[in-house]
Amino acid sequence: MYVKFMEDNYRPDFKYEDFGPLFTARFFNASYWADVFQASGAKYTVLTSKHHEGFTLWGSKHSWNWNAVDVGPKRDLVKELEAAIRNRTDLRFGLYYSLFEWFHPLFLEDKSRSFHQQQFPVSKTLPELYELVNKYQPEVLWSDGDGDAPDDYWNSTVFLAWLYNQSPVRDTVVTNDRWGFGTICKHGGYYTCSDRYHPGHLLPHKWENCMTIDKFSWGYRRDARLSDYLTIEELVKELVETVSCGGNLLMNIGPTYDGTIPVIFEERLRQMGTWLKVNGEAIYETYPWRSQSDVTPDVWYTSKPKQKLVYAIYLKWPTSRHLFLGQPIATLGATEIKLLGHGQPLNWTSLKPNGILVELPRLTFDQMPCKWGWALALTNVI
Repeated sequence: MYVKFMEDNYRPDFKYEDFGPLFTARFFNASYWADVFQASGAKYTVLTSKHHEGFTLWGSKHSWNWNAVDVGPKRDLVKELEAAIRNRTDLRFGLYYSLFEWFHPLFLEDKSRSFHQQQFPVSKTLPELYELVNKYQPEVLWSDGDGDAPDDYWNSTVFLAWLYNQSPVRDTVVTNDRWGFGTICKHGGYYTCSDRYHPGHLLPHKWENCMTIDKFSWGYRRDARLSDYLTIEELVKELVETVSCGGNLLMNIGPTYDGTIPVIFEERLRQMGTWLKVNGEAIYETYPWRSQSDVTPDVWYTSKPKQKLVYAIYLKWPTSRHLFLGQPIATLGATEIKLLGHGQPLNWTSLKPNGILVELPRLTFDQMPCKWGWALALTNVI
């Protein structure tokens, strides 16, 4: 399929590197991107500074004539977005970086020798990592693509020791778990475990669900159909389940070659921001509760122990206006329940042997605090 597409649409001698000049980013507006990310309610952003093909979005000293300053846009896209994020938003700026490269001859030579030599990491990977950190000071460093090489081939522990002890971001930086074959889901500031990782239960270590709005691709697809994209209802469900189980959600979008965010992605980001404006209290700075979900389907819990708050986030509004919660144990005279975005205390009944029945307010569609999932704040429950 891919070969036929290339044969039908590109000249016979077209090579992969010929894509470089076609990547123009002529409409890339870092300020607009930053504004969209801020509107989404996100707390950090991660830009792919280099993927497996080796093309860097900054003028890497170690990627001659295969970077966005020398070829295509003729711009330092990393710097532009870094400046916009830090000047216009309160987001943490992060960078994704692929350790290996599909086509680099030094990596291929190292691989042919079972990684017993380190030409590629010494001359390419490590110099670029130091350059990225010193120049752009990312507070999230998202490593990927070990190429089946172990961490000692990449010299990961030496780099990470520098990153956490001597680098300009040593006091704030966080890293993931992809620093060599066998490290994923075992070593890292937070675990990613696999793409679109979604365990559905509480993990003992902080983790991240790195997933895509397009169900089938990390990049932009010209032939995508509307049904190929997750709906906002599905994205809210993904967020709620992830956070209830102690994870963060990293939601991927695929920009176009000319530097724009397709409107379907922008809409989803802004919809998520609209939802978080109402329900962010049940998401931001929360902790997993003793139970992550309820016997009632599509109900998930988060908590703020210091404030004695538990949040029950329910994704379907019951037609009876009565929501049964089987997990919380309430105390008459002490427990208070409110619907976020509504504010008035709600009536509830304690049931035997456990659980409570919450009477939801009678609201018209226009009076609903949000459209795609709702959160109850429960004070003084166990």
